Amino acid sequence: MSVPGSSAVLRVLWLLSVFGTVLPLDGGMLFPRESTSREVKELNGLWDFRPDGSLNRNEGFEKAWYKRRLAETGPVIEMPVPASYNDITQDPTLRDFIGWVWYEREVFVPARWISDEGTRVVLRVGSAHYYSIVWVNGEKVTEHEGGHLPFEAEISSLIRRDPTKPCRITIAVNNTLTLETLPPGTIQYMNDRTRYPDGFFVQNIYFDFFNYAGIHRPVLLYTTPTVYVDDIISLLKCLVRYKVSVQGAATATLKVTLMDKDGHCVASSNTPSGVLKVVDVKLWWPYLMHENPGYLYSMEVRQHTSTYEDVYTLPVGIRTVNVTKTQFLINNKPFYFHGVNKHEDSDIRGKGLDWPLIVKDFNLIKWLGANSFRTSHYPYAEEILQMCDRHGIVVIDECPGVGIKDIRSFGNASLSHHLVVMDELVRRDKNHPSVVMWSVANEPASEMPPAEFYFKTLIKHTKALDHTRPVTYITDSNYARDKGAPFVDVVCVNSYFSWYHDPGHLEVIPIQLNAQFENWYGKYKKPIIQSEYGADALPGLHMDPPMMFTEEYQNALLQSYHDVFDQKRKQYVIGELIWNFADFMTAQAIHRVVGNKKGIFTRQRQPKAAAFILRRRYWRLANETWRLPPWTKYPCSL
Repeated sequence: MSVPGSSAVLRVLWLLSVFGTVLPLDGGMLFPRESTSREVKELNGLWDFRPDGSLNRNEGFEKAWYKRRLAETGPVIEMPVPASYNDITQDPTLRDFIGWVWYEREVFVPARWISDEGTRVVLRVGSAHYYSIVWVNGEKVTEHEGGHLPFEAEISSLIRRDPTKPCRITIAVNNTLTLETLPPGTIQYMNDRTRYPDGFFVQNIYFDFFNYAGIHRPVLLYTTPTVYVDDIISLLKCLVRYKVSVQGAATATLKVTLMDKDGHCVASSNTPSGVLKVVDVKLWWPYLMHENPGYLYSMEVRQHTSTYEDVYTLPVGIRTVNVTKTQFLINNKPFYFHGVNKHEDSDIRGKGLDWPLIVKDFNLIKWLGANSFRTSHYPYAEEILQMCDRHGIVVIDECPGVGIKDIRSFGNASLSHHLVVMDELVRRDKNHPSVVMWSVANEPASEMPPAEFYFKTLIKHTKALDHTRPVTYITDSNYARDKGAPFVDVVCVNSYFSWYHDPGHLEVIPIQLNAQFENWYGKYKKPIIQSEYGADALPGLHMDPPMMFTEEYQNALLQSYHDVFDQKRKQYVIGELIWNFADFMTAQAIHRVVGNKKGIFTRQRQPKAAAFILRRRYWRLANETWRLPPWTKYPCSL
């Protein structure tokens, strides 16, 4: 599987000499933004769709469906993009379909894009699960391995061959998981014909959320000049040392302008390399930590030759992140994570980008008094991180390394793919001030012998990509046998005392949770985040004394954890992230009643009793930690 490199013509590379950031991938992945030199055309909406239901799932390639209109190959249905395809129809076979599905749409490209030879036209897919191949007018233009991250291809020459015809875009997507994919999985064939029909197989997965598939984020066309800004690396200090490299043009003039929110220039340069210094800098602060959280400057990069000009504006937040043995510091102030774990998950749309849901979730996060979340267990949409930047919500940015449980998933092929995924993740999210830490995996089998080399290599590689942020992974292993913990900057521990362990016995939580913290800190002397804890609760189910799956039990379990957190946060515990923000869908299983019910909100974003428990706690923590002044909207009724 290949990931095509970008044929960059001009790259703007911002290097902070004190950090020495390295980006090995060829080409940038700037979020498409309109400017005086760039246009964006969204291709969201209804696409033709056809699953390949052949026994080997390969008929589409054997009969070359991409060479003609998809509707000419057989029956197609309408499928919304972006959205998971699983819950759109009434067909149970499509809900659980494994294999290749085909999307197609015809679009007219604006005539001026075609006639102007100085314009590049790029096709971009925000994400598709998990392996994708893209054709334009029957010709392959790119392929990409892995979900959750964007990929693109320049298609200028193809659309200019016959400008009178519409541009036919075909995308084949395969959601099959193997031991070498992220996340990993296995295909199991059931060959007992007394029990299963011919060709019957199942996709085994090692994670507890539904394996939604399809084109999950926007598809679009965008333009740049043929001499263009390809990448910007903005590292977050008051003093910025930068370097500009130009390719594809003998000479180019560059103008870099940093502007505040009012549009005033605060620093500028027009030399190929130099230093930008911001006087009276306005720092990017987290929500509830400052009266003006999420402050963003605008960095305008304007380059031009005698023929072409390109303009790209990047939002920039200036802040620092440091870790000590007992603290997490943002702008040299202790920061305590009181937040949530989430999923990109909703009714009907699955993992499809949904703006009303995104805005609702941010309103609920701020209502809770939460200041942070983890992108469990994969990178979220760029649009969500942009919201975090603007609202001051702190993010632990996690790659799709969830379910690494089989020893064969620690092999060289798996590690090579994992390294590429981290390359792509850092390349995409490096400029977001809200992102304060990288997470390279969730609950791997880190006690296995190969895990030591695997995570040592992976964490070292991630730190080479970005020296400005700490690196972690999320563990549920025994502290004494965890092979990767020596290499992380922050210990993140998941535990479910009185749920998966000693179910129903709330009295063990104080003993076991206290021992957990003492053991981890005693061995590694690193700050600790309780990265997951919680209990399922069916909304409206009540019982006293509390019993499992009731709202009362969820409340009591949370309170028991909180009592221990309050003791340890004065020492070396630096955060707590509830599992989960909202109920979410899982595979069908005897221990799941239409999904995981550990949310403090229902899947429809209605609060359970635990939401009010958490709201009171988080606002109290914010007030105790930062002595909230009158500018906050502190809920007086709490």
